[in-house]
Amino acid sequence: MSTQSVYGTGPEQSAIERHTLSIVVDNEPGVLARVIGLFSGRGYNIDSLTVAEINHKKHLSRITIVCSGTPMVIEQIKNQLGRLIPVRKVSDLTIEGPFVERELALIKVAGLNEKRIEALRVADIFRARVVDSTLESFVFELTGTAEKIDAFIALMVPLGLVDVSRTGAAAISRGKIAIGTES
Repeated sequence: MSTQSVYGTGPEQSAIERHTLSIVVDNEPGVLARVIGLFSGRGYNIDSLTVAEINHKKHLSRITIVCSGTPMVIEQIKNQLGRLIPVRKVSDLTIEGPFVERELALIKVAGLNEKRIEALRVADIFRARVVDSTLESFVFELTGTAEKIDAFIALMVPLGLVDVSRTGAAAISRGKIAIGTES
């Protein structure tokens, strides 16, 4: 009997896929811990996680999780999430139709002279905003896909990258259908 890694590839395993899950939950203490416990207890990794209240009157929050795994593992995750009591709805945005996904990052770059000027040029190309400036550093705010933010960070490394803070993905389906705020 061989044990298979959730992330490993082999001839008997499907390719690893990246999925964005939108989970509407009751906004109450301990819910996030239960959802995260489901992942950690089974050895699943979370690539990105965001949580925010979406309906104050109904006490609902949305947890957006980006995770990777084989199609079978992703299906297991969704089924197990759906069985948790505080979970109202689990949506796999990756397969349910078009969706918008964005991340916010704050990127601190320190440098002088030409490196400082080049950092500003690159920021302009990426439409990053300067939200803080000193004589030796900038803090840029950048919103976009994870790939866009990764590319910006890679270009800032030789220009004096000091620190990065990222929110994780926030995602919502396109079109007129709402997830979680209705009924």
